[in-house]
Amino acid sequence: MTRAVTLGNGNMLVGLDYRGQVRDLYFPYVGFSNHVSGASGSFVHRIGVYVDDEISWLDSADWHVTVGSDPETVVGTMHAVNERLGVTLTSVDVVHNEQNVFIRSFTIGNERKEKRTIKLFLSQQFRISESRRGDTGLYDPRVNAIVHYKGKHTFLINAYHNEKQFAEYNIGLFGIEGKEGTFHDAVDGVLEQNPIEHGSVDSVIGLPVELDANSCTTVDYWIVCGETIAEVHDLNAYILKETPAALLRTTENYWKAWLDKDAQDLSLLSPEMQQLYKRSLTTIRVHTDNRGGIIASSDTDMLHHGRDTYSYVWPRDAALIAVALDTAGYADVTKRFFSFMTQRLERGGYFMHKYRSDGCLGSSWHPWVIEGVPEFPIQEDETALVLFALWKHYEKVKDLEFIESLYNPFIEKAADFMVEFMETRLGLPNNSFDLWEEKFGISTYTACSVYGALTAASKFATILGKQEASRTYSAVAQRMQTAILEHLYDDDLGMFIKHIRAYEHKEDVRDMTVDMSSFFAPVYFDVLEPDDPRMRKALQTVEDRLRVDAQTTGYMRYEGDTYYTLQDTGTPNPWVITTLWRAQYAIKAAESLQGLEEAYDILTWTCAHATKSGVLAEQMHPHTGEHLSTAPLTWSHAEFVVTVQAYIEKHGELSAEKD
Repeated sequence: MTRAVTLGNGNMLVGLDYRGQVRDLYFPYVGFSNHVSGASGSFVHRIGVYVDDEISWLDSADWHVTVGSDPETVVGTMHAVNERLGVTLTSVDVVHNEQNVFIRSFTIGNERKEKRTIKLFLSQQFRISESRRGDTGLYDPRVNAIVHYKGKHTFLINAYHNEKQFAEYNIGLFGIEGKEGTFHDAVDGVLEQNPIEHGSVDSVIGLPVELDANSCTTVDYWIVCGETIAEVHDLNAYILKETPAALLRTTENYWKAWLDKDAQDLSLLSPEMQQLYKRSLTTIRVHTDNRGGIIASSDTDMLHHGRDTYSYVWPRDAALIAVALDTAGYADVTKRFFSFMTQRLERGGYFMHKYRSDGCLGSSWHPWVIEGVPEFPIQEDETALVLFALWKHYEKVKDLEFIESLYNPFIEKAADFMVEFMETRLGLPNNSFDLWEEKFGISTYTACSVYGALTAASKFATILGKQEASRTYSAVAQRMQTAILEHLYDDDLGMFIKHIRAYEHKEDVRDMTVDMSSFFAPVYFDVLEPDDPRMRKALQTVEDRLRVDAQTTGYMRYEGDTYYTLQDTGTPNPWVITTLWRAQYAIKAAESLQGLEEAYDILTWTCAHATKSGVLAEQMHPHTGEHLSTAPLTWSHAEFVVTVQAYIEKHGELSAEKD
């Protein structure tokens, strides 16, 4: 189940599903650990209403639930209606911008013409540290709140109505010893008030409210995160003093100021594009840890290859997301990312497959031995992309002292690795895994990214007066550019090939699959100009073989792509990333304002495939447009930001020429 809304502050990230329920709660790192879903399974913080001797949870079909968010802020909203029960339930939801606190302000409405007592039940299912063992849940009479803790992860749950804290609760077991969950205790509207439990622990609290006919009232609820019980006690006291309403208001104001910090004139765009642009920026920021890691997605219901999630820092995704942040004027955020990645660089000068947001090495399926030969289990484009993105960063802000601080530990080491890690016979980068993490060889995308990175390294070396290094990096880059055009472009195919599997003692194998990355990379990394005849010919190949001919159109990754492709569709799925790449090419190639219309149409297409709350997925069903794989995908949002910025900039240039 994809996420309807993600809220966060760089230490804490909360994901809500389309029933308004908490599905993800990361703390203290964005992307690690998830104390709700996690690696052990998919759990949920339920919301229920008890009225007229009946309990109804929001995941019931009786409820019509709409979940959204304010495009100007990181504030979530939920509106739920149960016509049969005559009850409405709405909420305004935030993670406070400074304190590690998740606040929900519920409004309960009685839609009947008689006075009634309605009880709101709120259930918490934690898998602290993504493990079901050793949790403790207790009612703490010192602060009249529920506390769940294990090790350095402590969560306090509190709620009040009319400035009176909840008094009804129960703490029990779930997912163990045949226990489905303590929330079942609410079936009769009365909680047993067991004060403590350990093992796999959940909790539920209840707040009764008296409502006159056709009236409503507010219940405030919060979860506080910290390392110790004393810390969450202090934060709880802070909320009670400041009030949830005030904290909601200050968080909303913070995000409005954040978006206005380097406000872009978006008047060329439709209202839908403007909203998605702003939502994309806040989605990117929510998925960026305050210590620098940028995760691919917080949606942990989607298990990658059935064994893992997307909640990792892929150097590839993160570098391209950093480009989007820099393009939009948020260099203060990206500086932390480049420092984070510098600390992750291996001794040999390369990055591994992926990392956790706490800095530890992430899981991987890339082997160290391939066909009996020891190989580096890397995607060289990831090393190259971080260096290439760093140059894009410098072009925007010219922070020379920062660049100088990274030259020895990162720029020089990474560039020297790329110079040495060569298939000398071809003059191309050595075999590594491609950006789609599937094929081992020399892909067009990787070769172009290494060319771009070495060109960037040469420029950095020149700026810092390291002339010998500059000449070396530039010479290798130029030889590589020649080799890309000689070995990877195929005139019969009409574009660059997917990759070459180079062998030392037998004939190389050429993969002729038409791949969107092989079309986009030569232009993105400046190997060729967009109006080069080879690119014009490649464009026609892409249109003929990668454009999805279905209800949703768009562009697939490559011919025969089976990742999340359903058997009955007759075509691979369109991806947001690759479709926006097509728009970026159109922008680069445009020679008149009319030439930008194609890109504008693709931006419109992207908006049409976002949810009402502004969530972009990785890919969609080609006929229904249903989100497939993970959502939100941070990379998709980043490509939208980059495409919007490129469109506005090119529109300005062409308008000036016309005048």
